[in-house]
Formats: sequence, C-alpha cells, structure tokens
Amino acid sequence: MSQFPTHRMRRLRSKQWLRDMVQEHRLSVKDLIYPLFLQEGTNTDTPIKSLPGVSRLTPDLAANTAKQAQDMGIPALLLFGIIPDEQKDEIGSPAFDPNNIVCQGIKAIKEAAPDIGIIGDLCFCEYTDHGHCGPLTEHGDVDNDATIENLGKQAVNLAQAGADIIAPSDMMDGRVAAIRAALDAAGFQHVPVMSYAAKFASSFYGPFREAAGCALGAYPHALKDRKTYQMNPTNTQEALREVEADIAEGADMLIVKPGLPYLDIVYQVKQNYGLPTFAYHVSGEYAMLKAAAANGWIDESLTMMETMLSFKRAGCDGIITYAAMDLAQKL
Repeated sequence: MSQFPTHRMRRLRSKQWLRDMVQEHRLSVKDLIYPLFLQEGTNTDTPIKSLPGVSRLTPDLAANTAKQAQDMGIPALLLFGIIPDEQKDEIGSPAFDPNNIVCQGIKAIKEAAPDIGIIGDLCFCEYTDHGHCGPLTEHGDVDNDATIENLGKQAVNLAQAGADIIAPSDMMDGRVAAIRAALDAAGFQHVPVMSYAAKFASSFYGPFREAAGCALGAYPHALKDRKTYQMNPTNTQEALREVEADIAEGADMLIVKPGLPYLDIVYQVKQNYGLPTFAYHVSGEYAMLKAAAANGWIDESLTMMETMLSFKRAGCDGIITYAAMDLAQKL
C-alpha cells in the first residue's frame, strides 16, 4: 500500500460534505426502539429520579407518547409494566391477567398509534414479590422449568392484547422453544420472538430496577442476586452458545444486554449468525451520560450520538435506548 506523501488520509476529511460522502455508518430514526414504563391510573406522569427525562406513564399518557414517537418515525416501543406491591405474588400471576397494566397499555397505544410496533418485554421480575424472574425452588433459586411454562402463558397473554413482538428477557434455559410452542398453539405463529439472547449479570441495571420496581425482595431463602441465570460478564464463548441455542429454538431476532460494555459480543453475534441483532443501551449507560452532561463534563447531544454510532459500527440493526425521542428530534 502506498505511504505518505503519496497517500494522505486527511484528503477525505477536508470538507464537511466530503466527510459526509465517505461516512461508513449512519444512524437513522428507524434504528431506534423506545422503552416505556406503564403504571396504573390516568393522566399521571411520575418522573424516575435515576433516569433523567424518563417517567412512568399511565396508559393514556403512554398512548400520547406513542403517537409522538410514531410521528417522529420511531418504529417500535418496548413496554414494561409497573405493578403495585400488594398485587404481586410468588409466581408473578398478574402477568397472566388479560387486563394487566401492559395489556391496557398495548390496547391504548394501538388505538392512538396503530402504525407503531409494540414489543412486549417478557419476564416475571416486575410481577413477583421477591423480584426474581420466576417462581422459586425451596433453595431460593428460580425454578427453570416452571418458569418457562409460565413464560409461554405470559407470551400468549401479551399477543392476545396486541403485542407485535415478544421479547423474553429472563435467561431461562429452553424459554424460546417454550414460548414459540405456546404462541403457535394459540394461533400466533406470525408473532416474532426477539430474544434477549445474551443478557449479562451487569452492574448497569440499577436505575431500571428502581424504575420497574423489581429490586430483590425480602424472602429470607431467596438468592440475593441473579447470577444463576444471567450471564457472567467475563464469558464470550458462553454468550455465543446462548445465542446459538436461542436460534435453534426459534428466535427471530437477538438482543445483547447491556450494550456499550459488550460491543465485542454484539460484533461476534452479528458476524457469526447474521440474524437481526439489537443492543439495549441500558439504564446505567444512559444515566451516566445524562449525569456527566448535567455537570457540564460532556456535550450530551454529541456524546449520545457518538454512542449510538458505536452500536451501528459494531453491527447492530437497531438500538433500544431511553434517548430515542431526543435522538429522533435531532435526526
């Protein structure tokens, strides 16, 4: 390859239009998925302290937000339900209620913004009184096989309410196959499964757990962390095996969570398997940028955009981010 002075890399950086012309990766509003937290009631917006700019919304306000997102060109929303503590139980039975808060939100959003996609997050941590992702064994760990049976029921409930995509985030063994079988048996063969295929036991989830009310509860015998089902952050090959298992069980799309600390996983998943691959720019990642910007240490807009482009460069087909609405306005 020719060397300096024959070859000068700066030639293609000299003008903005020229830099734009040779840009390798671009971020589009169509790449963005916006998470929404749904709470009971009407006309109530409850700001989440650890997630600046994000609130818990009642279904009517969520429907208004969905309409705004649709008008901006955001293709899809990811929905989470906030359940009052007094309604929770050991197995997370509110997840089966056809009138639970997520089902209410789906119906309200579908009426207000029929052209936006709705992704139903599928897990029990928001519904159980102990905060784990399924019913517990006598030793305090999550009962894998009982949980995947329940996930199938929850998936059908969300599909019946109108969810367009089901996104299991529990990390149980065999969950994708169980969900696929339950959906197919109920006549929802057309509903895709977007699996959190590589979800790590990360320290970046703190603000989300405040937002969703799923901190681990006071069961004396329950495990004090989620490390028996969420992945060890040190492991790459295990992540690829998890992804491969989900694909074999029928996953249509894949999520890596968290995002920025695991861009190497995103890259390898996309390179090895080629399925539509998404990263979740999780609450802790988002909150750190917001906090640094609030202190004047970084330019929020430029840094957030640079972060999103790193996901695209790694191979993401889309990004789940709390910054979606702000980014959509700029894009």
